[in-house]
Amino acid sequence: MIVIGLTGSIGMGKSTTAKMFAEQGVPVHDSDEAVHRLYSGAAVPLVEAAFPGVTVDGRIDRTLLGQRVIGNAEAIRKLEQIVHPLVRADADAFLARNRAAGAKLAVLDIPLLFETGGRDRVDKVVVVSAPAAVQRERVLARPGMTAEKFEAILARQVPDAEKRRLADFVVETGAGMEAAREAVRRIVADMSA
Repeated sequence: MIVIGLTGSIGMGKSTTAKMFAEQGVPVHDSDEAVHRLYSGAAVPLVEAAFPGVTVDGRIDRTLLGQRVIGNAEAIRKLEQIVHPLVRADADAFLARNRAAGAKLAVLDIPLLFETGGRDRVDKVVVVSAPAAVQRERVLARPGMTAEKFEAILARQVPDAEKRRLADFVVETGAGMEAAREAVRRIVADMSA
C-alpha cells in the first residue's frame, strides 16, 4: 500500500482536496477530524491536566484552549506533545485497517506534515497550494479569524514555496475545483498503475 501524505498551509484547500481523494475511492485519515474526536475522548484528561479549565461538558473547548495556546510557543509545544502521539496512533490504526483490507493507496491528511517530521511516515507527498492572495481571502473569511491570528498560524508553518519544493505532487486550488479534481484523478491514476 502506498501511503500519501496530504498537506498544505492554512487556507490552501487541503480539506476539499482530501474529499477529492475520497471521491476517487482512496481511504483518507483526517488528522484534524481525529483531533476533534480525541478532544471528546482520550485527550480530555491529558489536555485538562496541562491546561486546567479548558474542558466543558466532558470535552475540550477549542475556543478556551485556543485562548491559552495561540501566540504562546511553549504552550503550543506542550499541547503538541500531548496530541501528536495520540493522532499518530489513530493514523497507524487507520493504515493497519486499510492495509489489511487490501487498499492500494491511503491518504494521511496531515496539516503540519513537514513541521512535525511526518515525511518519514509517508511514501509520497501531495502539497495543496494556491496563490497567497487567494489563501489570505479564504482564511480571513473564516468566522473568528483575524489578520493577527492568520499571521501567527502562518509563522508556525513551513512556507508554501518550501512545501512545494519538497512535494512529489502539487495540487493547485487557485484555478478552481475542477482543475484540482483533475489533478487528484491524475495522481491517483499514476500511483495506482
